[in-house]
Amino acid sequence: MIAGVIAGVRASLSYEEFSMLSLRSSLRSAFHAPRRSTWRAPAAALLLTATLSAPAVAQDRDRDSKRDDAFTWSGTIPSGRRIMIKNINGGIEVERSTNGRVEVRAEKRWRRGNPEDVRIEQKKIGEDVLVCALFSESSRCDESGIHTDRRTKWNDRNDVSVRFIVRVPDGVRVDLSTVNGGVEVTGVSNEVDAHTVNGSITARSAGGPVRAKTVNGSITVSMGTLGSADDLDYETVNGAITLELPSNFGAQLELSTVNGRVSTDFPITISGTLSPRRVRGTVGNGSTRLRASTVNGSVTLRKLN
Repeated sequence: MIAGVIAGVRASLSYEEFSMLSLRSSLRSAFHAPRRSTWRAPAAALLLTATLSAPAVAQDRDRDSKRDDAFTWSGTIPSGRRIMIKNINGGIEVERSTNGRVEVRAEKRWRRGNPEDVRIEQKKIGEDVLVCALFSESSRCDESGIHTDRRTKWNDRNDVSVRFIVRVPDGVRVDLSTVNGGVEVTGVSNEVDAHTVNGSITARSAGGPVRAKTVNGSITVSMGTLGSADDLDYETVNGAITLELPSNFGAQLELSTVNGRVSTDFPITISGTLSPRRVRGTVGNGSTRLRASTVNGSVTLRKLN
């Protein structure tokens, strides 16, 4: 029943609309609930978490599921341009390419659904490349995400998921989004944008900047430089946020949590009242605005070794 409700919402809303709906619902539940000694997860977070099975059940499903390497693409993208991956149901993994080419592979998994109902599309937008997993005939995709006609009826029996594996050479920027699935980025050296709704994000870049947002999941980010970024935002509702930043990092900070603590390796000039759950202040030259907020989890800033 819960899965059907989420599926219906997912079919009718774009990624951005679904993400904001989930975030607002979760925050409303968290901030208006009566205070008790034991914090209860926000309603939206519980709803989203319910879509994930217990580990033993998930393992059984993996054994029973069918797989199909549905899509492969390989090509060159100029340094400084983007590879964009847009998904709805399934995770995204990115690692470094050593042959100078961008490589994208999409793997479909299902138990009772029809993989033919999900199509993978690739197109060039200027010098950028966009790859999307589309789960209905009326779906379309652009740089801002996947869009589906609100009148489209979601097929509750279609349990097809798409897992993207991407390899990128040095200098290529990465823009990733999904709804139900985690995002993992390792070994890259340029800018990373990562978004999901139900899943954790781990993104490590020798360069940067790295941006990440989710609703139900933790955020772990490591970047070698902030580049020319003016603003960096990290948001979740149910999960911790850990940011590893260069030692010469400078920013105006806004760090907050409801159920957790805020800690930092960097000396901060505090603005306003000092609180274990909310910190506002400046590190170094304060050239960038950095905001990190969660409801259930701690916020930690670490110096990159």
